Amino acid sequence: MASYFVYKISPTVANLVKPMEMMDEFETYKEARNYAREQRMNPDNDPQDTFKVIFADNPLDAEEKLGEHREQPILKEWEK
Repeated sequence: MASYFVYKISPTVANLVKPMEMMDEFETYKEARNYAREQRMNPDNDPQDTFKVIFADNPLDAEEKLGEHREQPILKEWEK
């Protein structure tokens, strides 16, 4: 059964391999989103770390999805 996973992704110099750590797993998006927000606001966490919520079948699937290179969206004229 698929779940929502929250991952902490640390910055890298070369951006080749993202060091990521699974923080927690949730059944609902709302719980995962709230947990990720709490982690972003927590002063104990490094401000350069990114917290992402991902929907996947298992942790391995989540890490593969997070590791995929995604193209930047094309900005429309009014978004610039």
